[in-house]
Amino acid sequence: MKTKFADEPVCSVDYAFKRIGGKYKGRIIYYLHLKNVMRYGELRRILTDVTPKMLTQTLRELENDLLVTRKVYHEVPPKVEYALTDTGRELIPFIEHLKQWGDRQIEKEKMNGISCQ
Repeated sequence: MKTKFADEPVCSVDYAFKRIGGKYKGRIIYYLHLKNVMRYGELRRILTDVTPKMLTQTLRELENDLLVTRKVYHEVPPKVEYALTDTGRELIPFIEHLKQWGDRQIEKEKMNGISCQ
């Protein structure tokens, strides 16, 4: 299998996590799934812990990896919309499974008096 990292050995798990790993990518993909199409400002409001620079960088990475599309409307003020590609939508069952796992772990921690920090 050829990747854009031609000199690196290919490990499927490594390949996948390079595409969706990080603090924001999974959440961006999940929110785009829930809303179908989102503007940059909507993503900024929903991801309160991300800086504008990091959000822009993360969206570009997702676009470069063909997981997200970016549609620019040439109007004033500029309007840009983001949506999942078919490849991005393929990830949703896995992200939902991770969400369910996370929900269960948080519930267990609450029952054991452990707080998430």
